[in-house]
Amino acid sequence: MSGALAILGGCGGIGRVLVADAVAAGYDVHVIDLPRSIEAHPPDVPAIPADATSEADLKRAAAALPSDLAGLVNLSGFMSDNRPLAQTTPDVWDEVLTGNLTANYNAARILHGNLGKDASLVMTGSGLGHFARPGYGPYAVAKAGIAAMTRQLALELAPAIRVNCVAPSAVDTAFLRGGTGRSDEEQAMRLDLEAYARAIPLGRIAEPQDVTQPILFLLSNASRYMTGQVLHVNGGTYMP
Repeated sequence: MSGALAILGGCGGIGRVLVADAVAAGYDVHVIDLPRSIEAHPPDVPAIPADATSEADLKRAAAALPSDLAGLVNLSGFMSDNRPLAQTTPDVWDEVLTGNLTANYNAARILHGNLGKDASLVMTGSGLGHFARPGYGPYAVAKAGIAAMTRQLALELAPAIRVNCVAPSAVDTAFLRGGTGRSDEEQAMRLDLEAYARAIPLGRIAEPQDVTQPILFLLSNASRYMTGQVLHVNGGTYMP
């Protein structure tokens, strides 16, 4: 596969692996991420500083990107501390919904104009948006919204652009500590990974490439007859 590819959130744990895998697959990769995340980004891949909650930042990013992207991947997002929904404060609710759902809306609305004919847009959801678990209320609601947004965009942007969503379970990256650029990547995990792995039919927690390879599939012509779909990548944890 070849062509220009933009990865929003390309400096995160999954993002860095996706950048490397996409370059190896022949893409001309452009990364968009928070300024503090880009500081550690490899210099051989163009990187544009932007906060996906800022329309102005995304418009500047759009102006800096090629106008005929073959694909756009949105990996941006973060989790808050786990607590029951009824105990979640309005400011945390607003922060999580804005940083996940609204940021995805902003990116799709502003950056889809850079996509060329027969391009692919890949959103990032979560199994939590479909399979409720205690303590993840705002994040789960945001990810359920991303699944709905995927279907909406797939209808509205067809046939020129395909829109699909990858929905991973927990992946062993800094995301489980709050997110790259938002936390110390060495701080404590949000969950007991060994206990979590024991509950997964395939017997282990996901690694970044378990997610990046399905993303590359959704970007490629191998998925050319797929749009509006949520592809669950979870080792059998959730089977819709």
